[in-house]
Amino acid sequence: QGQGLALLNLGGIANLTLLRADGGCTGFDCGPANVLMDGWIARHRGQAYDAGGAWAASGRVLPDLLARLRAEPFFERQPPKSTGRDLFHPDWLDAHLSVHLSVDRAATGPAPVDAALAADVQATLAELTAATCAEDLRRHGGGAIGRLVVCGGGALNTHLMARLAALLPGVQVLPSGELGLPPLQVEAAAFAWLAWQTVQGQAQPLQSITGAKGARVLGCIYPA
Repeated sequence: QGQGLALLNLGGIANLTLLRADGGCTGFDCGPANVLMDGWIARHRGQAYDAGGAWAASGRVLPDLLARLRAEPFFERQPPKSTGRDLFHPDWLDAHLSVHLSVDRAATGPAPVDAALAADVQATLAELTAATCAEDLRRHGGGAIGRLVVCGGGALNTHLMARLAALLPGVQVLPSGELGLPPLQVEAAAFAWLAWQTVQGQAQPLQSITGAKGARVLGCIYPA
């Protein structure tokens, strides 16, 4: 009672929606969710994703590398803001990893990585996602968010969910499936609702999310 609700979508990119107790709403991208972890495990283990976060859980977080990754200016920008694979991509990670290992990429290419270090990098990438999302919730939630509902593929990553819960004491962290909507169906349901609102010509007062100057009908309908 008296607390707001936060929704965190962990797809390729993490995006956070804050529904405050006073009726205010804002939303923005936090940074990478699965995009870097998926790319890293594909490169080193030939798998599409880290099932349950088991590989990340087997490694250890590299504090110096994590600090370098978190120094990315995007994380300090004020919302509304958005990002994508144009910023958070394999070359971005390789550049930071090469600096971390003091390797000259121009001379050697990507930094050499053994199996143990590869697991540690995966653990660090999982911590990057958890830490940046938790920090954004603390920074912009006003200390009045009591529950964080997580959807997207990241909600199935038990290691990542555990890290979010550990970094957010006092906040209930749960997958959307516990509230009746499976994590992999939330985004589709949201876009279906937005499409219906557009068909109905309903303007959305989402200036705090989109940065628009006023309420707008989102999208356009072009009859065949």
